[in-house]
Amino acid sequence: MIDPVSGEHAGDRPPRGPGAARLPLLFPGSLSDEQRLLYEALTGGPRAADRLPPFMADESGRLLGPFNAMLYSPSVGLPLQDLGAALRFRTAFTKREREIATLVVAAHARSDYEWYAHERIGRRAGLRDDEMDALREGRAPMFADVRERVVYEATRQLVAEDDLGDAVFTEAAATLGRPAVVELVTLVGYYRALALQMRVFRVGVPDGMTPPEWPAADGAGDD
Repeated sequence: MIDPVSGEHAGDRPPRGPGAARLPLLFPGSLSDEQRLLYEALTGGPRAADRLPPFMADESGRLLGPFNAMLYSPSVGLPLQDLGAALRFRTAFTKREREIATLVVAAHARSDYEWYAHERIGRRAGLRDDEMDALREGRAPMFADVRERVVYEATRQLVAEDDLGDAVFTEAAATLGRPAVVELVTLVGYYRALALQMRVFRVGVPDGMTPPEWPAADGAGDD
């Protein structure tokens, strides 16, 4: 799509690099009371556990990825982070199942940060290199577990078609249960929203880290 004002291609791949971000990282000491409340919810909650993961904050305590964007609008960021915590820590999914779904979303959106962070979480959840490679490249991994296969197939159809066909929905409801299908659809929507935010705000992987290598789009060359 051509932007009618500037003439630029709004759908082009966003630039990478430290200078590309549109929302400067906020220092903890500069936060308002509302921002501080959100910051404490993020850094003191289950995401942080004993310490902040290196993909969540830099050495100065500035939040990275989608968390920095949340700070810019605490009234939206606070419920958004609570939804994210619920999806990560209070659903019927195993850790592997949850990360399979999240990584399918990240790969479909080609979200560098989302993949970078959840690749690391996925490894801790037990996902193997061959499974990761297949998910990143858009191939179906050879999952032995039937629930994992259903989670993968349902998520793949959700991101590709914004819907579930009758056969996939019926299988997902029978295998996972209807409450889990509700959770899965919500999880996909949540991580797609974060991927969109990070695309618009030009959020990449932390400085010094290598972004994921995405396969070339069909019929296209390298970005």
